[in-house]
Amino acid sequence: MKDILRTTDPTVIAFGSALLRAEGIDCFVLDVHMSILEGGIGLFPRRLVVAERDAFRARAILRDNGIEDLVET
Repeated sequence: MKDILRTTDPTVIAFGSALLRAEGIDCFVLDVHMSILEGGIGLFPRRLVVAERDAFRARAILRDNGIEDLVET
């Protein structure tokens, strides 16, 4: 799994997940429970991960739709 997006904004995670799933790319959100435990102050970002084979295409899709918190590796 490749970490492609890291943000404290849950709406960006939801939008990114919807975009990727619409393109047939499976994705998974990590650190959801950690961000809930911190009380919504935005201390711990959530991460969106995809399979390594889909990482390049997933980053391109998110970038084309204005999502800027991408993790470049």
